[in-house]
Amino acid sequence: QVQLVESGGGLVQAGGSLRLSCAASGRTFSIYDMAWFRQAPGKEREFVAAIRWSSLYIRYQDSAKGRFTISRDNAKNTVYLQMNSLKPEDAAIYYCAAKTTYWGTEYDYWGQGTQVTVSS
Repeated sequence: QVQLVESGGGLVQAGGSLRLSCAASGRTFSIYDMAWFRQAPGKEREFVAAIRWSSLYIRYQDSAKGRFTISRDNAKNTVYLQMNSLKPEDAAIYYCAAKTTYWGTEYDYWGQGTQVTVSS
């Protein structure tokens, strides 16, 4: 089992920045990939960014490119999402997810989410 706890959400004005953190515990040695997803009210959950646990392979959703940066600190078992130039449409609950297999696209473990609110 892998446990994930997000933090760092909050209220920010448009154009501002936030850094989200996701601390992993438990069988962290089994993690292959970690990602951030978000879900706004009335919308489906969408992919934001992902990073391999043991390489530099990173992916971003198009709307996040150039504004968001995903990074990790393996020593702390933590993944970060630095979000700059935030827009009202970035407001959502942000979830951290972990994948323990190199095949397939589904993530096995999810955090409880952290709320990001962006005021215009």
